[in-house]
Order: sequence, then C-alpha cells, then structure tokens
Amino acid sequence: MTKIVQKDTGNKLLRRLPEEAFDLIASDLKRVDLPARRSLVEPNQPIEHVCFIESGLASMVAAASNGIGIEVGQIGYEGMSGYPVVLGVDRMPNRAFMQISGVGLELPASRFLRLLRDEATRLMFLRYVHTRELQLAYSALAAGRYNMHQRLARWLLMCHDRLLVDDMPVTHEFLALMLGVRRSGVTDHLHILEGMRAIKSTRGNVKIMDRQILLDVADGCYGAPEAEYERLLGFPSPDDQRPARLMGAWGRWSGSTIEHR
Repeated sequence: MTKIVQKDTGNKLLRRLPEEAFDLIASDLKRVDLPARRSLVEPNQPIEHVCFIESGLASMVAAASNGIGIEVGQIGYEGMSGYPVVLGVDRMPNRAFMQISGVGLELPASRFLRLLRDEATRLMFLRYVHTRELQLAYSALAAGRYNMHQRLARWLLMCHDRLLVDDMPVTHEFLALMLGVRRSGVTDHLHILEGMRAIKSTRGNVKIMDRQILLDVADGCYGAPEAEYERLLGFPSPDDQRPARLMGAWGRWSGSTIEHR
C-alpha cells in the first residue's frame, strides 16, 4: 500500500494536522473511491470509519420516521464524515452519503480517536465540529426565513465552494430532495436564477455563470459559517490552489481586500 504523504493530501483538515499527529495515522489511511450515493454514515449504526473527503460532495440528511428527509449539511474537501465521534458519540440518527462522486481517505474510528489525546489536535477537530453546527443553524435560518430562490442560491454557492468547478452535475430531482420541496418548484426557481444570468441549467447539470449574483441573491443566509471556518481553521491559505473567482465570499465575510470577479 502506498503511504499517504501529508503535503499531497487534498483534505484541508489533514493538511492542518500537526506533522507528528499526521504521522501517527499515515499508515492507517486508505484512499477510497467515493461514487455517488455511497454511504458514509448510516442512521443509528456504529461509526466505524471516518472519511476525509478529497474531492466530490457529501450530504448529511435528517429523516423523519416516515422517510421524509431534508439535507442539513454538506461536506467536501474541507471536512470529514463521522465527525460526531469527536464528541464521544458513536452513532447518530442522520445519514451521510456522497451526492457527487469523488475520492477520500478513510480511517478507522478507533485510530482517529487516538489523535484526540493531543490537546492541539483535539481543539482543531472541536472547532471543525463547531463550524458544522453553525452550518446546520444557517440551514434552519434559510429554511425558515428565506424564500426558495435565496435558499437555492445558498445551496449552489456551498456546492461551488466544495467542488471548485463551475459545472455541477446535479438534477432537478436531487435539488428538490435536498431542499425539501417539489421538483416543479426547483425548476421554477432555477429559471429565475437563469433569468438573472447567475446560472445555466441543463439536464443533469447546473453551471455557475456569475457567482456574485448568487452571493447577492443568497444575502444573509450564506457566508457566516464559511467565515467562521476561515477564522478558526485558517481558510483560505496559500496552499489551497483555489481559483480566484471562488475567493469572493470568504473575502466578503472576513473583511479582507479580496475582490469579487
């Protein structure tokens, strides 16, 4: 098995680990393919592995006993699945799965927990969990206080942040499921954003045409969790290799001098 080299990993959390901490788990990390729909965490089942996503996009979904569900969070290359283990929890009612395929680095939960014995490493992961809770809070804010095309703009911005490409392979059906609305409603509001020249929607794909318009539409329901990640975990940094056009929201919320394109 090829040893994973820290500077070559595509996951932000792994890259920010102290070198000694990364060395403790390097031999246990396993690079895995993450096809669409692959389960990362099953409801009420022991979390046996955590997965540090390097590419692709995962969703966390909360579902009622009758099967009705809604997305409550996204995870990309900035994060990890199975993060409740940081809080001493070995399972959760929510499900996490890949919605857009990618790759990741899988680690047995028992090995991951050894990292938390180090105070600095434990603090880093607790800060990450805090940003996840804030993302959930803003999902609730968006659902309760913002209209559909604002929520849709927020969702597309969050995808854009994590995928680093303008073309995103998502269907109207999947958007409807994630946002907890009817497919026809999603289609109507995609047309609104298209009319504003923010996006171009085709079958199975949404292309971001003007990110700034999406930022303006989403308004206050997007940005605070992203700024908190930056404040606590140092995003962005010189090693990110992020296209300049993706820096707009982070700069806007952190007070930096980054300009929008």
